[in-house]
Amino acid sequence: MTELQERLRQLNLYGDQVNGSFTRPVEDAVRNYQLARGIQGDTLGVYGPATRKSLEGETSEP
Repeated sequence: MTELQERLRQLNLYGDQVNGSFTRPVEDAVRNYQLARGIQGDTLGVYGPATRKSLEGETSEP
């Protein structure tokens, strides 16, 4: 989960603590990312396979 937080931080979508918890700010950041990228296949706010593939494709490994 810290990797997700770090990747969202690289895109300036997440600015809270990197602690490995899937909190509301993380969910909101994932939702905003999905909406901005037009990601389909995952429920909004859920870090599913389509979202992961897209996010990993445009960020570097933390």
